[in-house]
Amino acid sequence: MASKRDREAGDGVEDEGLDNESKRQRLDEDSSPSPPPVSIANPLSGLANNYADIDEEEDYGRMDRGSVNERRNDGSQYNGHRYGEADNSDEEDDSREQLFSGRNNRQVEVRKDCPYLDTVNRQVLDFDFERFCSVSLSNLNVYACLVCGKYYQGRGKKSHAYTHSLEAGHHVYINLRTEKVYCLPDGYEINDPSLDDIRHVLNPRFTAKEVEQLDKNKQWSRALDGSSYLPGMVGLNNIKETDFVNVTIQSLMRVTPLRNFFLIPENYQHCKSPLVHRFGELTRKIWHARNFKGQVSPHEFLQAVMKASKKRFRIGAQSDPVEFMSWLLNMLHADLKTSKKNTSIIFECFQGELEVVKEIPNKVIADKKENNEDQNNAEKLLDGVNERYAFVKETSKMPFLMLGLDLPPPPLFKDVMEKNIIPQVPLFNILKKFDGETVTEVVRPHIARMQYRVTRLPKYMILHMRRFTKNNFFVEKNPTLVNFPVKNLELKDYIPLPTPKENEKLRSKYDLIANVVHDGKPGEGFYRVFVQRKSEELWYEMQDLHVSETLPHLVALSEAYMQIYEQQQ
Repeated sequence: MASKRDREAGDGVEDEGLDNESKRQRLDEDSSPSPPPVSIANPLSGLANNYADIDEEEDYGRMDRGSVNERRNDGSQYNGHRYGEADNSDEEDDSREQLFSGRNNRQVEVRKDCPYLDTVNRQVLDFDFERFCSVSLSNLNVYACLVCGKYYQGRGKKSHAYTHSLEAGHHVYINLRTEKVYCLPDGYEINDPSLDDIRHVLNPRFTAKEVEQLDKNKQWSRALDGSSYLPGMVGLNNIKETDFVNVTIQSLMRVTPLRNFFLIPENYQHCKSPLVHRFGELTRKIWHARNFKGQVSPHEFLQAVMKASKKRFRIGAQSDPVEFMSWLLNMLHADLKTSKKNTSIIFECFQGELEVVKEIPNKVIADKKENNEDQNNAEKLLDGVNERYAFVKETSKMPFLMLGLDLPPPPLFKDVMEKNIIPQVPLFNILKKFDGETVTEVVRPHIARMQYRVTRLPKYMILHMRRFTKNNFFVEKNPTLVNFPVKNLELKDYIPLPTPKENEKLRSKYDLIANVVHDGKPGEGFYRVFVQRKSEELWYEMQDLHVSETLPHLVALSEAYMQIYEQQQ
């Protein structure tokens, strides 16, 4: 027999059920035949638990599950209204349609007019920094306040953005991922074309046609503060001793196929690497013609570099742009290459091939044999009669992304006028290293004599002059000036080149497009870069935020450290 308490509880449940039913019927009678108005306040309270945002943030699968569970739990209650049993099937159909516009239990009203749009302050908007909430430091679901420029998380009733809207009276927010604009605390979405310029700055876009026209554009753009800037020729912020990154990026921005590849994100959608996507974002910001300011801060890219290089390159520590260029190109290639082909836009632009002839003294070979090292892949050509003094030659093919040139040592003594003569050397003299005859002696990993010959020329050739030498005590810098042509560097006059195939023409003429220079003492000084603007063939000197026009002959008078040459087509 059921106890008295159980019976009472049962009666209570029935009464509650009756109460619910009568409430529902009353609601039904009160409601007009027209569909119920969209509730704005209710939804906010319904989903106010922490920062969970509403619609577009979550993937559709999770939304689907959530909506099914809510249907199970709430019976036929939607948005706080009771529609009546007969309408249930229609509502389920509607909810399926709504899955793609947002959660069915949270309809967001879209308005074309908002009384707060005149409070939007474009001067304070800066989307170059990491997208983290300024209170919780979370990167999920972040909104930018379009009045003060700060980032806040979520837009539910307990979220930081909602709190900020009440405390500061700032009402217009943009979702940094979906680019939708909302008015808080009211919670409706604003659909106004006057906000498109902000969306373009948040995420610059280029069409294929615009990309083609970039090198023909001679038009200057105007920033919000009235200053003029050239798209593609904008200064980069030096966050702290990051000029080595800035000169590398500015140089790579002159490599047309590389730039065009990164301007259209669809080209690297398959890639999961944050470094690739950050580099693409930075490229689009540098070449965007509708920026709010005439400079770009590579902050997010530097964070990705620090993470990918395991802090080998970091903010606040000066590094070598040649090392950074080499690391960056190899990382971008590794991230971009697909499993089928071992090629990428990096290799298409910069990869050439060398034939290396290595002469090893015979004593080393004897030692190697004692160590049982593998000698199968080497070609052995013993020359000389006495084996003790003979050299063994090994010939191999080696791909390269950049070529290192050795500078002649500077004079040790001062001249009669008590001043050090600054020695000069023509570029062609130091290019003789790659003529296949000049012998370069190396000590590491073991003593050997090397001969190099270029067997395939790249479209873009990166040269670097070895200015810095490390000994046990300090780093020395070689001040030798290299005399080089700015246009029409003809390689075939100085180094032997491979004979082209029947249908192809030998392309051995190169034009300089970027020249990185080091000023000051080794380990201390700073880097700047000279770059060419193709639309008018003018030269610009760039040092962090400073961009100024310069003369071509001044480019050739600098202490060149790294150069990029473009093959004439």
